[in-house]
Amino acid sequence: MVYRIHFTVQDLARTRVAEGPMPLHELELAARAVQSRSQPARFGAWRHRARAQLSAQARMALALMPAVGYSPGFLSPTKVGAVEELLEQVRGTPRERVRANLLETAQHRPSLPAWTRRLADDASLFAELCTGLSHLHTCLLGPYWVQFTEHLAVDRTLRLQQLLTGGVEQLLTQANPQWMRWNPPVLEVRMVSGADRDLHLDGEGFLLIPSMFCTRAIVTDGRPVSVSYPAFPDQRPRELTTLASAHEQARSPGVSTLLGRTRTTVLTTIAEHQGCSTKELAARAGIAPASASEHATILREAGLIRSLRHRNSVLHSLTPLGLTLLNTPEGG
Repeated sequence: MVYRIHFTVQDLARTRVAEGPMPLHELELAARAVQSRSQPARFGAWRHRARAQLSAQARMALALMPAVGYSPGFLSPTKVGAVEELLEQVRGTPRERVRANLLETAQHRPSLPAWTRRLADDASLFAELCTGLSHLHTCLLGPYWVQFTEHLAVDRTLRLQQLLTGGVEQLLTQANPQWMRWNPPVLEVRMVSGADRDLHLDGEGFLLIPSMFCTRAIVTDGRPVSVSYPAFPDQRPRELTTLASAHEQARSPGVSTLLGRTRTTVLTTIAEHQGCSTKELAARAGIAPASASEHATILREAGLIRSLRHRNSVLHSLTPLGLTLLNTPEGG
């Protein structure tokens, strides 16, 4: 069964990739992942660590975002911004919207917790839920957010390259071929829930959202309609157990090898062309591809860049530590 998303000419012109991470939308996907049993090799250690840290308030929020099924839309707006600002917006959600979202969710999930019946009218209960949402972000995403934003930035760069070289057709064809099929002018999204429906965009456009925790394609029927898809599925949270802090990376002995002219050129080139491939890096830095690969390996081991494989290419982006090094004044 599939969602058939119908595009007009106006919708194609307004198709875009999310301009940055969407913390609360990503939090909902992480909340679903932490309750699932799928992909234990990738998520197992993260799940175990996160579950041990959940507060009672965080479990309240988790109860509204099940592993599979509907959740109230006010909890996870598809908006870019600082998580603190977005949480404040959730706290200010009009009670009429809270009530309407819960009624809609209850139509698909009759087993909602009993306390949700009081949520729209009980200010203290709603405040407790919002506190839980903040706690949930701290447990599930907080320790890894910098690394996540790096991965998502590289994925967005790749999608924009596809848009530039092959237009919207290439973007929609290659973003998530396992779950999405572009059959002009309809995007067919395979649904594990068995849902089968037609969705018309009506000229309001379409948004693609790369995600670290999405394992398939998730349709959000808002305005604009959006589809979340896995960003670099081969490179995602398997790294959650091995991430090092910038302070730990700074002590790496590899950093002392970065003072050569060529390697500095390579690092600067990556900073100016985030998401570039090794071939592009070599051309822009004026060195052989083998040399570019060697320098990128040393920079990566020093924690100054992150490299992600996509099909036959390796894409490079700067880490916060690399940016700090480039921004440090001479003698600093």
